[in-house]
Amino acid sequence: MNEPMRLVRLVSVLGVTFAPQAGLAQAPPAAVVPPHSPARAASLEPKRAQPGPGRRVTFQSDPIADGAIIAVALGSAGILEVLKTTGEIRPQQIAPNFDRNQLIALDRAAVRQKFNASSDSVSNIGLGLAGAYALVDPVLSGFRERSVQAGVVDAISYAETASLTLALTNIVKLAVRRPRPAAYREAEEHPDDPEWSNASTDSSLSFFSGHASMTAALGATATYLAFARAPGTYRPWVTLGLATLVTTVVSVERVRGGDHFPTDVLAGALAGIGVGVIVPHLHRTEDVQQRRVWVGFTPARERDQLHGGTLTLSGLL
Repeated sequence: MNEPMRLVRLVSVLGVTFAPQAGLAQAPPAAVVPPHSPARAASLEPKRAQPGPGRRVTFQSDPIADGAIIAVALGSAGILEVLKTTGEIRPQQIAPNFDRNQLIALDRAAVRQKFNASSDSVSNIGLGLAGAYALVDPVLSGFRERSVQAGVVDAISYAETASLTLALTNIVKLAVRRPRPAAYREAEEHPDDPEWSNASTDSSLSFFSGHASMTAALGATATYLAFARAPGTYRPWVTLGLATLVTTVVSVERVRGGDHFPTDVLAGALAGIGVGVIVPHLHRTEDVQQRRVWVGFTPARERDQLHGGTLTLSGLL
């Protein structure tokens, strides 16, 4: 056998490893584990959870952080709700500026239509159904998962979604102060009386729809939790279908009642979906023992000499 092609042979006998004399090998010896000795390995990489049919997605919550978020959001939303009732904040536009020709084509139909008096009641019922489901679903999760913690975490997720959506909606409403379709109609019917178009704060809180944003947010959180907790079953798809249906009905009725323009309910639904998905996603963890970001260093050795290494930065999304 040629000297350059000669390999170091390791022979294991009764758990003792013998090697040829040093200097005869042209390649570093490969480690061989004796047949009856325990495996030994050293790694700076975190242990990953092994996938399996029984592995399930879990959710975690920090009572202090989540409680603070809910308290701040509810506090801000509550103060804004009070300001909406004082009449201190007035609409931005006066009667001469109420020109439906300035609206985009999609929104003009909301002014031309005949307002439906029962639409407010229907939209309120839809919003109530979404809120009721948000109260019941955490209880059902506790029974389905056989874990009180699962129910508590789901309840916190719903509460956080609702409080953040309410605060965001009120902030945008008072910042934009867009007149409602009904305000346009009243201004056209009373062109010489600016009091009709500048009557109350509520008449200029059209953008965006709070009913649409809240219904969509709770529906999005319910759908996310259903897909995470019951993948491969019919329940997530039923939840998605019902959430979409309720949000659509509520949005349509808000437009039919003259409370919002189509763009108001579209923007509200999109904002609600965004909040409703982000909140439970931030609570999700597939392996509670695994760090989401870690740094590792793997040394590269040749025989007994260190020849650099590999620095790794890894993460889990």
